[in-house]
Amino acid sequence: MQIGVFIPIGNNGWLISSTSPQYKPSFDLNKAVTQKAEAIGFDFALSMIKLRGFGGPSRYWDFNLESFTLMAGLAAVTSRIKLFASVAVLSIPPAIIARMATTVDSISHGRFGVNMVSGWQKAEYTQMGMWPGEHHFQKRYEYCEEYVTIMKDLWLTGVSNHKGEFFQMDDCRMEPVPTAPIEIIAAGQSNRGMKFAAEYADYNFLSGGGMNTPQSLAPHVERLRSATAASGRTCGALALTMIIADETDELALKKWEHYVAGTDLEALAWRDSQAAQDVAAESHSTVGRMVRSERLPTNMLRLIGSYETVAKLLDECAAIPGLQGVMLTFDDYLEGLEKFGSRIQPLMKSRAKILAAA
Repeated sequence: MQIGVFIPIGNNGWLISSTSPQYKPSFDLNKAVTQKAEAIGFDFALSMIKLRGFGGPSRYWDFNLESFTLMAGLAAVTSRIKLFASVAVLSIPPAIIARMATTVDSISHGRFGVNMVSGWQKAEYTQMGMWPGEHHFQKRYEYCEEYVTIMKDLWLTGVSNHKGEFFQMDDCRMEPVPTAPIEIIAAGQSNRGMKFAAEYADYNFLSGGGMNTPQSLAPHVERLRSATAASGRTCGALALTMIIADETDELALKKWEHYVAGTDLEALAWRDSQAAQDVAAESHSTVGRMVRSERLPTNMLRLIGSYETVAKLLDECAAIPGLQGVMLTFDDYLEGLEKFGSRIQPLMKSRAKILAAA
């Protein structure tokens, strides 16, 4: 099973709480996290792109770095780990991103990929006068399909003449082309989003639900497998996962309960008000899940317990048919990665070959 890290490009990581570890993002922090992940054998690191936070007492995600420039810097200070940057597709034309990705490919010597962000939070774009209108909610995956088509044209041939509803390329040129295939990641949770991933992406992020329930991922993995079978392509499922671990189950649960006590309800209300603007969203979609989620600091799969418990739960994830990997978040990134490398990963049967090779 592949293991990646969702690096803390935004303040406070993935816990919407005023009692969880509080920190601002920086290059030095993300360098330390990514280098530690590389040292303990992680397969990839990914940074999101978020252009407006949720506010609240914790000022959740009000502080964010930019994804491509961050990953370009990390490419220069790593040597093995695969790196993925995220693009908010409404903010930068595809031909420019194709060239930016080729540049990071050169810096990383072929260790780079692109995560597609189709745009669910309207305020990120209205603040810059870039929101195309409410029709984008229904057309965003068609937009992404054209976007990826143009990038792949340029990466493969150096030329694009794509003519579509959203983009008109006129002998668009780009050289050099990348030194290695640039993989595409998506995060579609809806049936339409999974169709896009199956037809255009190499991996798709999925979310489960609840605490210590790896099997909550299985139905979503199966939906992706069905969509991929229909497309005739290969698209691997990757699970978004929060790790909160300690010496005992009780100590880990006490941490979680402390974070829950500080849940930033004001930030959650802002997030949900944005999500609710997509009035036609499917129940499985990212925004559909947000609107229906419990008032908790995170709604991704939570693996909480002793180091032994978390190792066992990750092995349960690895046993789900079609799940190719997990992308981990931590309450405290540097301590969490250190403990993962020394206390959790050595107990995982699913990582035995990685450890033997190291």
